Amino acid sequence: MGLIRLIKEELKIIKERDPAIHSGLEVILYPSFKVMISYRISHRLYCKGHYFLARLVSQKAARKTGIEIHPGAKIGSGLFIDHGHGVVIGETTVIGDNCTLYQGVTLGGTGKEQGKRHPTLGNNVMVSAGAKVLGSFTIGDNSKIGAGSVVLSEVPPNSTVVGVPGRVIKRSDCDCPQTAMNQTDLPDPVREDIMNLQKANAELINRVLELESRVKELSK
Repeated sequence: MGLIRLIKEELKIIKERDPAIHSGLEVILYPSFKVMISYRISHRLYCKGHYFLARLVSQKAARKTGIEIHPGAKIGSGLFIDHGHGVVIGETTVIGDNCTLYQGVTLGGTGKEQGKRHPTLGNNVMVSAGAKVLGSFTIGDNSKIGAGSVVLSEVPPNSTVVGVPGRVIKRSDCDCPQTAMNQTDLPDPVREDIMNLQKANAELINRVLELESRVKELSK
């Protein structure tokens, strides 16, 4: 892809997904725009074996934007990094098309192992603010990772994951998170568990009171 076409694509992605944009000129100031242009350049250098130059370009972009993308990462088209400060994308990360990452997201490894050690994100995946996805596994297409979650294992397609460690709390046939970009309206499994325990406890108490009443009647 030529540089002009690449710039036009990045401009289009940001204008489509960020409601705060009021003019096209604003887009060129966005960290996501700057870092993705730098990443595409550094990735080409990396693939050609120019590792030092690739890291030089990526590190300059990291200092300017607060977003660190290793030039060895493989990123599809349509990635949008909203705000983006504190985002880290590791060397063997693979990101599909039309994904969205928010500030503070880490796509990292879990140690010093060699080979594939970072996650793979499918298409149309949204990773919300502060979430950490650690290890070599796949986040399925159309999945959403809730804010602050720590994901340590594979996620099926069309899933919503929340918690520490992250667990799947919702699945649907087709739930593309890119349409609404909603980070907040997520199920709360902890609250649901507490409510179920409270209900079970109330039923148990009523049963005990009923048995005590019967015992008193029989003892008369």
